[in-house]
Amino acid sequence: MRPISLDGIIGEGNGCYKLWHRTCFLMLSLLGNLCRYMQSLVSKVPIMVVEGNHEIEEQTENKTFEAYSSRFAFPSEESGSLSTFYYSFNAGGIHFIMLGAYTDFSKSEKQYKWLEQDLANVDRSTTPWLAATWHPPWYSTYEAHYREAECMRLEIEELLYSYGVDIVFNGHASFFLIARNYVEEVVHAYERSNRVYDYNLDPCGPVYLTVGDGGNREKMAVQHADEPGRCPEPSTTPDQHLGDGAFCAENFTSGPAAGKFCWDRQPDYSAFRESSFGHGILEVKNETWALWTWYRNQDSDNKIGDQIYIVRQPDKCRIRHVFESWLADL
Repeated sequence: MRPISLDGIIGEGNGCYKLWHRTCFLMLSLLGNLCRYMQSLVSKVPIMVVEGNHEIEEQTENKTFEAYSSRFAFPSEESGSLSTFYYSFNAGGIHFIMLGAYTDFSKSEKQYKWLEQDLANVDRSTTPWLAATWHPPWYSTYEAHYREAECMRLEIEELLYSYGVDIVFNGHASFFLIARNYVEEVVHAYERSNRVYDYNLDPCGPVYLTVGDGGNREKMAVQHADEPGRCPEPSTTPDQHLGDGAFCAENFTSGPAAGKFCWDRQPDYSAFRESSFGHGILEVKNETWALWTWYRNQDSDNKIGDQIYIVRQPDKCRIRHVFESWLADL
């Protein structure tokens, strides 16, 4: 791995698996075991986290997320949020929005209202890049977790699109590092999307990076939902912890997969996917160019697994600067 100067670490959820697992994993090849080995790093640089399904940790009196909310510091108040599940911050020309998938995300609830206000307050002259992070991916074509976060997508995707979010980081068990001009990420398989909105190719939509391949005890995701016999039964896809287990993933109504729950080939929005353990680096070059590079853990440092320049086109993609209204009493 190239030597880099870190400004911080971001965790996309499942940084520490449930306590009965005895061991929790940091999904970075350099750091190894999170619980035992990350202290020397996080004692020098800040760590920014967002909750995943393994942080639920159901306890007595219906308490959840107690360890998650108690062990980390969150700039919630500084970003106008009253919750540890969603907040935002700036780093290296990027405005990061951390969203909670395992709390209420509907348009009538506090998280959505907070998100409206936060997006409206972003100064793209100061932070031209806008990135969002949450745990379960919307645009993963793997059979595992296929379309399980569809309810969240239906509630929030249009808002993110209208404000020109450039990049979305997702994963099941993931961390990534913010370095000086770098972001390094690791998550059960790897997939990079083309720019996409509502399952259609769109030059103004975000690039979705599902980097779930840093390493975990649950093994790699290998099978894809578009492979013969691998399309999940729709009723099995909801996660009971996401939107109270509501069912939102209907058959596609247009495009090559119209009338079907899964494509019968790799979807157009899926640009690259591979079931290998790995990590990635996002290097922000300037206001409109960023270089994303993904490396397989087993390869040498100079062997690239996937690489692409992500280019912003603010002259072609209209960005909403002022939102009409939001609730003041968050």
